[in-house]
Amino acid sequence: MAELTSPLASQWPEELIARAARIRLIALDVDGIMSDGKLYFSANGDELKGFNILDGLGLKQLMAAGITVAVITGRRSPLTEKRINDLGIPHLMQGREDKKVALQELVRTMDIAPEEIAYMGDDLPDLPALRFAGLGITVPNGYWLVRQHAHYCTSVPGGSGAVREACDLILTAQNKLDAALAPYLEPAG
Repeated sequence: MAELTSPLASQWPEELIARAARIRLIALDVDGIMSDGKLYFSANGDELKGFNILDGLGLKQLMAAGITVAVITGRRSPLTEKRINDLGIPHLMQGREDKKVALQELVRTMDIAPEEIAYMGDDLPDLPALRFAGLGITVPNGYWLVRQHAHYCTSVPGGSGAVREACDLILTAQNKLDAALAPYLEPAG
């Protein structure tokens, strides 16, 4: 079988691939990254969120490839906790307004250097963590200043498969994408 490549790979500069090749941990914001960034409330005041299924499988593929996944969010949400638990993500830090401090606390326990961290966020509270990480990723619907400081801006908005795109970038850079996709390409019959 021919080597599998994301259609975006030809647009990824060598420096980006080099950064992504070093990643051992990806930390993500929730609102605006794993969801569309909108807050939905029912008439009873219940919070609703939409999570993209593409992102979930991409994160599972990363974890299967040995990349640690963490979620750091400024809000506390039972829906976020449920989604993170459903995906088997080992690290969830909720109610953390200073995301850089939260990220530093996490990586100290894991003995991971900043250049081995990818951080994906979309707004000003994410900026210090994004700048601390060796690979800062944002989305086209993120705040302009965050886009200016990111190493990579996905082609699709947050909540629309942007996390999956970041996962494919890391897997491609580490030559692990073929292995992640192989189970889905077994011969039919």
